[in-house]
Amino acid sequence: MIVVGGEALVDLVPGESNLDGGLRPLLPRLGGGPYNVALAAGRLGVPAAFLSRVSTDRFGEALIARLRASQVDTTLVQRGDEPTTLAVVALDETGSAHYTFYTEGTADRLFTDPGPLPESARVLSLGTLGMVLEPGASAYESLLRRESERGLLTALDPNIRSALIADPAAYRARFASWLPHVRLLKLSVEDAEWLADGADAVTAARSWLDAGAGAVVLTHGADGLSAHTREGEPARVPSAPARLVDTIGAGDTVQGALLAWFAKRDVLDPAALDAAGWTEALTYAARAAAVTVSRSGAEPPTEADLDAPG
Repeated sequence: MIVVGGEALVDLVPGESNLDGGLRPLLPRLGGGPYNVALAAGRLGVPAAFLSRVSTDRFGEALIARLRASQVDTTLVQRGDEPTTLAVVALDETGSAHYTFYTEGTADRLFTDPGPLPESARVLSLGTLGMVLEPGASAYESLLRRESERGLLTALDPNIRSALIADPAAYRARFASWLPHVRLLKLSVEDAEWLADGADAVTAARSWLDAGAGAVVLTHGADGLSAHTREGEPARVPSAPARLVDTIGAGDTVQGALLAWFAKRDVLDPAALDAAGWTEALTYAARAAAVTVSRSGAEPPTEADLDAPG
């Protein structure tokens, strides 16, 4: 089972029609980086569970219902009457998303460590706001270290939201302390360069491998995906053809699809894959992300969507 921990929130996404002053109406879309990863894995046909604290408000109930509809187990979810985190989305001329978050006193940041995960757990994936906002971030960090020692495939997508990181140097140091406990580090080129304080993303990836990460996957936007291990760069694939609506959830879909591909093949150490294996895994993830960017908001595909012609 893939266990995905982190925030569930509501993205307020610009709609199609214009209001006075050029403003566009904001439409609620259920999301959050880890939440989208769990949806993607569940829809791609592997056992998946979500681990978070979710509000009992109407948004929270909708978040839970969507997880269940996507075949994601919610028995590990903690509930609270605090409000749901909101993210106001602005889309630039390329369809790329930029976020303003409202997180004060929200449910997901009050997550507490549940103790050891169930024996059925084989993969733990963490990231985004869950690894930033306290007190929940410390609970997820404890979980990462403990489950790594148990031998789970531990995956991390930092998914940087710099406006919420008050002390970048302290966060970068904390990130470095996680690397020996991470078997798969997936992040965008932009996030890699931010974490490396402006250094080249591939150079940064090599340094993180030297620091203990098992394998690093970089997303290059329209230029595709690359995988990096201590042996070098085993694979790079182009992005799959897509009709771009927006990029919301694209990186999360890559993470969910990679983990689903690994789970179906019982891969617990991605660093051991050969070039052919990495090419197949990255191509699968690129195809899944192409479906997501063709839809408004984070709407990962099912296996049937990937099998559909054209």
